[in-house]
Amino acid sequence: MQAQVQWLPDGTPRSPRFGDIYRSRGADGRGGLAQARHVFLTGCGLWSPAGPTVWAGQPHWHLLENGFGLGLNALATWHAWLADEAAPATLFYSATEAYPASADDVRRSAAAFAELRPLAEWLAARFDGLLPGVHRWTWYGADAAGRARTLHLTLLVGDATRTLPTLDVAVDSVFLDGFNPEVNPEMWGPEVLRAVARLSRPGTRLATWTVARVVRDGLRAVGFEVDKAPGLPPKRHCLRAVYTPRWTPRTVLRQPQWPPATPREAVIIGAGLAGAAAAWSLAQRGWQVTVLDAAAQPAAGASGLPVGLVAPHVSPDDAPLSRLTRAGVTATLERAAALLRPGIDWASSGVLEHRGAGKRALPSADLWQPQGHAWSAPADAARLHDAGLPPGTPALWHARAAWLRPARLVAAQLAHPCIALRLGAAVEHLQRDAQRGEWAVHGRGRAVLARAPLVVLSAGFDTRALLANIGDATLPLHALRGQVAWGALDRLDSRARAALPPFPVNGHGSLISGVPGDDGSPLWCMGSTFVRGVTDRTPNDAEHSANWDKLHRLLPPAATALRTAWPQTQRWAAVRCTLPDRLPAVGPVDSARWPGLHVLTALGARGLTLSVLCGEVLAAGLHGEPWPLERALAAALRASRFAPVCAKGDPQSP
Repeated sequence: MQAQVQWLPDGTPRSPRFGDIYRSRGADGRGGLAQARHVFLTGCGLWSPAGPTVWAGQPHWHLLENGFGLGLNALATWHAWLADEAAPATLFYSATEAYPASADDVRRSAAAFAELRPLAEWLAARFDGLLPGVHRWTWYGADAAGRARTLHLTLLVGDATRTLPTLDVAVDSVFLDGFNPEVNPEMWGPEVLRAVARLSRPGTRLATWTVARVVRDGLRAVGFEVDKAPGLPPKRHCLRAVYTPRWTPRTVLRQPQWPPATPREAVIIGAGLAGAAAAWSLAQRGWQVTVLDAAAQPAAGASGLPVGLVAPHVSPDDAPLSRLTRAGVTATLERAAALLRPGIDWASSGVLEHRGAGKRALPSADLWQPQGHAWSAPADAARLHDAGLPPGTPALWHARAAWLRPARLVAAQLAHPCIALRLGAAVEHLQRDAQRGEWAVHGRGRAVLARAPLVVLSAGFDTRALLANIGDATLPLHALRGQVAWGALDRLDSRARAALPPFPVNGHGSLISGVPGDDGSPLWCMGSTFVRGVTDRTPNDAEHSANWDKLHRLLPPAATALRTAWPQTQRWAAVRCTLPDRLPAVGPVDSARWPGLHVLTALGARGLTLSVLCGEVLAAGLHGEPWPLERALAAALRASRFAPVCAKGDPQSP
């Protein structure tokens, strides 16, 4: 549910729900920003114009804020981090918020502070569609001296008593910034403070504006040493605390899968969407990555689709797949905006989903809330008309969706300076050298193509054979062949071109029109088929006819327009792969038996939507970072969920 913000005459934001102000009064610099710097940043040792800060010289820092509000503390922290030459290169900022504000309120909150306005604009552009769950945004940039900086901002939307327990990595600093304990006692209650203590390590600093007795006593009870400090007028005091439990904490938080002292060198097998995403996420974290592929060019397999869609899945109960795809859409569109050319390589076009009989529907209003309509909503009459569909046709409009040329995204990610691409390198066998702590990757004739302590298999359905050659380290991957038809728009007459929709339409297959081809001329693309268990990549007439039937059901006017051109259209086919639960597999297959052997595979028909996110999940697991999605969803992606399955396919085998 979105927060309603009341702006008082002096510029102070107030919450009618709680009858309390969001921050110190006034918009002249003595209000919110001064409070953020004095109470929170200074209180946690992160702001010290006269001396060193506690994060100086650290490789990364994880800060937790309970009560994101209008984002002013986050913006102040971001600004201080960029201004501090000794601050870590990577900052993780995790925050909870039960009632997110609007983008306009985020902008207005920072408007009085010139140094924060550009940062607030970046945040506000993403502050919409904040359904309950985890939202991750990443900023890549540089400080004033030109040093590379990365900010991972993770917003956990929902009640803090439910969202805080889902975090599973330690925090270095804590801001407690809920409304007054008298009007919002749950934010300061024992359950919340225990959750904060569980995430703290000895020495974690905490700061808050309130010195209420219930807060001081609650923090002491969970292991914090608490002190009053001079407050920012008109408040006399603020509170500072350090986690120093007198007992040995029993909680074991998630640790990095990759030991810090082990060389950050990786070999990734497969130069498609999955392999490129894994390589880029690792390279951004300082890994030296070698990508091997048997083909003569990257994206030679299923990732060579002429054009595809990035779109969310919807379901009446907002099922895990629906939540997963929303996280994937956010990650992919963010990556596309950073690396690709809009209107040429991709476009944030939106997608109309024609819902045929039995197709999935939106969640009920109480689940979807107004925030959900920023993602998906019933299509209006104007869009149905533009698609050539009659009024009343059951359809959804996915506003956060795009067309994207997969090979362009693959190439852009593989162009990272820490990635070396080797084509024509067919991998036939992997061998673990326990003495050297690395994997040898063999090609034809047992020639060693590469060595590294980490190997990531992202070779689509071929991943199954590579795993089988190791022993019983297999996954129950299934082949999923797909074929599309495509052609040049300029080969259609003007009436036929006018009959094609101005935006992508999906449902029973998908039709995308007006996408610039390799020569810049616009093309259209229709498909795909889904044929299980077939690995042949040769286009055939049967599936060409099947796509024609799909088009008839999806968009009858477009089928009529393409009738004459259909027999002469181009055809393209490839093989994807899936797992029985329709979810990707990410991470170690079995870290006890095959340390350093990871996979990123089984993206099925959602490679564009999920590959970037899965690359970040892989990296978060290796580095012990906060997950870029709900912890339960990250757990659902673990490749190790299939560890008991052996090469014979017996789920009971060890």
